[in-house]
Amino acid sequence: MALIKKVEKIWVDGDLISWDDAREHVLAHTLHYGLGAFEGIRAYKRGDGRTAIFRLSEHIDRLFESCHICSIDIPFSREALKEACALVLKENRLEAAYLRPIVYLGYGAMGLGSLEPPVRTVIAAYEWGAYLGEEGLKNGIRAKTSSFRRGPIDSTMSKGKICGQYVNSVLAKREAMKAGYDEAIMLQHDGHVAEATGENVFMVKRGVLFTAPISASILAGITRDSMLRIARDLGIETQERLFTKDEIWCADEVFMTGTAAELTPVREIDDRRIGNGEPGPVTRRLQDAFFDTVKGAKPRYPEWLALV
Repeated sequence: MALIKKVEKIWVDGDLISWDDAREHVLAHTLHYGLGAFEGIRAYKRGDGRTAIFRLSEHIDRLFESCHICSIDIPFSREALKEACALVLKENRLEAAYLRPIVYLGYGAMGLGSLEPPVRTVIAAYEWGAYLGEEGLKNGIRAKTSSFRRGPIDSTMSKGKICGQYVNSVLAKREAMKAGYDEAIMLQHDGHVAEATGENVFMVKRGVLFTAPISASILAGITRDSMLRIARDLGIETQERLFTKDEIWCADEVFMTGTAAELTPVREIDDRRIGNGEPGPVTRRLQDAFFDTVKGAKPRYPEWLALV
């Protein structure tokens, strides 16, 4: 994971300010208590040379839903934030980038129930390559089952991208990386596979594509939704159901999806080879279709691409 490459401008509460001036007080409420929401969005340079933001409307809708879960009112409209995403790309002359909108509670008062802290809205953009590495994107990554569990749906707001909830993922990711793996797979409270630290998990068995249902303790991933649509349109049978870690050990293929990870194959889990130890035919077919969709000159799903 490369360090963030500095660009010129960040959008903060309706204004473009210099990168170095985008600062917050150390007593900001969200820094201490984690109440806030964020999104990860990618913009791609298409084959025709134009820049397009992938499923921008869906990401901004989810940001509003996450803030609604957090009882935070965003002081901007959906359209204003979509326009701000495009503006940040243009002002920084970015043809392909990762966008990070975040809504959080700033400096003003402390205490768990404080209603006084101001709502801050920020959109940054920067260049970011393959989240799990170019080698992983091509040949697959190594994953381990985490000792940390995904919180049950009656105590964790799993459908929101809520800042503080990601401590669970951070701990699982750090544990995996310190042990020499690329990513962690997290189980939910009953032992079924939930998701990875920042990705949804798919497996292929006898040509059928499986992923956990939305009713599980998972984020309703936008890339997950895209992959299910692409798979069905390609005639690949899909099933949304729970599965166990020993099922996934014995899968023919496994891959992860997410805005950052895109579609990354998994070649090994818990020191067990998946299939023949390299990305399988279904994974490759879906990966090719996905990248053709976001980078191709004639994308199959133009409604997913907001041109800048």
